[in-house]
Amino acid sequence: MMQTTTQVTHEEYFDLLAKSDVKLEYHAGEILAMAGAQPAHNRLCITLSTALENCLSDGECMVLNSDQLIKILECDKYTFPDVVVVCRKPVYEKSPQGINALENPVIIIEVLSDSTEKYDRLEKFDCYKTIPSFNEYVLVSSKKKRVEVIKKLNESEWLSHTYTEKDEYVLIGDCSISLEKIYNKVELPDIKSIGF
Repeated sequence: MMQTTTQVTHEEYFDLLAKSDVKLEYHAGEILAMAGAQPAHNRLCITLSTALENCLSDGECMVLNSDQLIKILECDKYTFPDVVVVCRKPVYEKSPQGINALENPVIIIEVLSDSTEKYDRLEKFDCYKTIPSFNEYVLVSSKKKRVEVIKKLNESEWLSHTYTEKDEYVLIGDCSISLEKIYNKVELPDIKSIGF
C-alpha cells in the first residue's frame, strides 16, 4: 500500500478514484493505493465468491466482489474488502462521479497477506465494527488452510472460530462451505521451504 502525505477531501478522493487505474482507499483525509494481489489471494476471492453465490442465490442476500467500495462513516474511511455479502436492500452513498459506496454490508471477507494482515485484524476490524449492519468478519489465510470466522454476539462481544485442515466445512453466515472448495486449485507455499 502506498500512502499520500497531503490531506484530501471526499470530493477530491472520488475525483481521483474515478480516474485511477488502481484501487484507492480513503483513510480520514489520506489516500492509499492498493497493490496488486498474489495468485493465491486472487484465487481465494474467486472460490469464496462462487461458493457464497451458490449458497445465497435464492435468498435475500447477495455477494459483491473486491470492486465494491464500502463506506465506514465513524472512521471516515472508504475501503475495498475482498468479498462482501449484503442482505435485504443495499444502501449506497452515491458520489457525483457515479461511484456507489455500500453502507450496509453484513459479512466482510478479507484474504490475508503479509503486508495487510495486522491492519486487517486490528484497525480495519475496529472500523468495520462501527457499521451497524456488519455482523460477521471472515479472515482467510493464503499460506495454509485456515479460515477464521468472527461473529457478532452483541455490541461489545464477538465470538471467533478458527477452521483448519482438520475441519471439513466452514460456516459463513448460513452457508456451510467445504474447506476443500475454498482452497480448490489454490497454490499454498511449501511450509518446509519457507522455514516454518
